[in-house]
Amino acid sequence: MENKQAVCELLNKLEIPYIRVDHETANTIEDCKKIEQDLGCEICKNLFLCNRQQTDFYLLLMKGEKRFVTKDFSKTIGVSRLSFCSVENLYKYLNVTPGSASVLGLMFDQDKKVKLYIDKEVAQQEYIGVHPCDNTSTLKIRTKDILEKFLPYMNVTANIVEIIESE
Repeated sequence: MENKQAVCELLNKLEIPYIRVDHETANTIEDCKKIEQDLGCEICKNLFLCNRQQTDFYLLLMKGEKRFVTKDFSKTIGVSRLSFCSVENLYKYLNVTPGSASVLGLMFDQDKKVKLYIDKEVAQQEYIGVHPCDNTSTLKIRTKDILEKFLPYMNVTANIVEIIESE
């Protein structure tokens, strides 16, 4: 609950309007389908990844229905042997538990260890649906406000990439 409150307080401070829907725990994109209807926007998939040595960390935002292929994304960003991060690192860097990761968790990355990657299709959407670091709520926010207000305030650069689905 305190993550959700901290996120909402920061969004209010930055004058970023949002619509919030509270719901049962939503851990997966499948869990989010009804929430998307209620919000009127797609909820993006948030993947927290790391290199083999667990020294470099990556947050990828992509369309929920797209299939993620680790080797393809690794090739796209020029990093070999990417894998999903441990629960401990998810909590350490984004202050969230599995199923709650979102771009808003970057507010907790004080040492700026996490590199942000956003699928071009997500970056081009008018709105983005994200959890406020708590998967019992979802926020509808203008993507432009994330890119032009939230990320600059956090001193985070968004790397826009094109996620191509393998055949």
